[in-house]
Amino acid sequence: MYLRRCCRKKGGEEYESWVLVESVRTVKGPRQRTVATIGKLPGLDKEERVGWEEIGRILDGKPRPEPDLFKEEEEIPLWATVNLKGISVERLRHFGDVYLGLALWKRLGLDRFCREHIPSGREEVSWSIMACILVLARFCAPSSELQIAESWYEKTALSDLLGVLKNKVNDDRLYRSLDALLPYKDALCKHLQKRYGELFGTRFDFLFYDITSTYFEGSGENNPQAKRGYSRDGRPDCVQVCIGIVVSREGLPLSFEVFDGNRTDVTTVEEMVEVMEKKYGQAEGVWVMDRGMVSEDNLEYMRKKKMKYLVGTHKAMLKKFEQELLGLDWEEVESGVEVKLCATSEGCKETFILCRSQGRREKEIGILDRFVTRLETALNKLVQRAEEGKIRDRQKLERRIGRLLERYSRAARIFDISVEEIVNDKDSRLKITVRRDDEKYRWVVNTCGNYLLCTNWDEKNPQKLWKTYTQLTEVEDAFRITKSDLGIRPIYHQRSDRTQAHILVCFLALAMWRTLEQWMSSCGLGTAPRKLLEELREIHSLDVLLPTRDKTIRLRVVSTAPQRLKILLHRLGLLLPNRPKIVENVVKTFAASEG
Repeated sequence: MYLRRCCRKKGGEEYESWVLVESVRTVKGPRQRTVATIGKLPGLDKEERVGWEEIGRILDGKPRPEPDLFKEEEEIPLWATVNLKGISVERLRHFGDVYLGLALWKRLGLDRFCREHIPSGREEVSWSIMACILVLARFCAPSSELQIAESWYEKTALSDLLGVLKNKVNDDRLYRSLDALLPYKDALCKHLQKRYGELFGTRFDFLFYDITSTYFEGSGENNPQAKRGYSRDGRPDCVQVCIGIVVSREGLPLSFEVFDGNRTDVTTVEEMVEVMEKKYGQAEGVWVMDRGMVSEDNLEYMRKKKMKYLVGTHKAMLKKFEQELLGLDWEEVESGVEVKLCATSEGCKETFILCRSQGRREKEIGILDRFVTRLETALNKLVQRAEEGKIRDRQKLERRIGRLLERYSRAARIFDISVEEIVNDKDSRLKITVRRDDEKYRWVVNTCGNYLLCTNWDEKNPQKLWKTYTQLTEVEDAFRITKSDLGIRPIYHQRSDRTQAHILVCFLALAMWRTLEQWMSSCGLGTAPRKLLEELREIHSLDVLLPTRDKTIRLRVVSTAPQRLKILLHRLGLLLPNRPKIVENVVKTFAASEG
């Protein structure tokens, strides 16, 4: 679900509101359905007066202290005669997005964790603050450490919120912050798991595991894990590393491991399970994985460890359940999706669930027919060229056939192809025989849109089993967020430890992103943080210079949020400082901040 801004004109005035919509699948394709309309909220016009000194309390989520009976609550207004012609504005900075990011950082308790675990030495700026800057930059505007130091930091209000001047944030200090943060990776994961339980009541009864890859810019010669392998980013020309991640059923990231770039998915399962048990204790939940992770060796390994699992199986397994596949008694779990439990042999402790999707079936049949047509056309051209004697090199011909079968792999099994050499008195030529197996074609069509699940979990409700398995999309969504919104790729670091630290920073930013999703969901604002961040980027902090007769008064203020954004902030319970702050020692302070 996501937010959509709506504007309506009535009586010459324009009214803005928010609509919460969700995407649903229909027979005619995906459509958007309105879930709720978020309009004007009560009490929105009576804003609480909040000053800069209240920022720490707001971000920590602490209640406002009781007023002192002997102290006036309202400040006495200050008056000055100002030269209107000399008023100017300086230091326009991004405020809203970093303010929200800092609130999430503190909500997850990462500020306290870094202060308590990362030792302080003779450094001028603590490593805990520098780690916060790294993660906030990754969350708000993903870029390199050099970009953070040279451009991004000075354009934000973090110098006011964190008290770190811009000349103290440089690329060298940021790189060393990566080194300081990396040793606490496992402790951070444990801390996040505990904090998820405190914030959202998360139960780790299901562990969803998947793997992705991300590539490097450069040769990666100093990183032994940077190797060429199957690239999910479409960059086989670059070296890469593989990243395995475990998330909860809500999509909250629990842990990750970095593997060599040429590792296949199926070989990482045992190592990931052992790492999770060694670092975080015996997992009592159900492991959920897709068919790319499954092999008989992995299943046998999990059986011996008495682990519970729910996994997808390879397409070849469907042959064992051909009768169930063609039979009736399917149970509809949602529009266009049906499931059924399959009978197993006596004594078998595993349950098999057949699933089929009408939409997926139509899509796969369309792709199959397109591949069959293209492969058949290409093979017929080769047959004709061979008959005309234009192809005489048998090895070259077989290589061309092999490339065609690889390109149209979905249709390759349907054709039987043979090459023979015909020799006569005058000449010799190659003959290609292509035979289409209609029986195989019918079987492939019957299996389109069908897949088989396997589990040793005690649950017997096929609908619940299917819905649990489909939550693997949370891992895929986590990968999509990490790559698209948090900019994990490409990796510019060439050292192994710096690469690991870069991925850790992206992991922490993902935890903040998912926490924001849960926060928005609990407030009835959907689960699309991207829109909220875009809106909050409109909030800036700025200094207003007011020239008087004897001095210039500098007021630090935060721009007033538009009405539509006030609605979102009201829902989140997030207050913006709306009282100006008088900056003392104007000239000296500003000169120091400019470094």
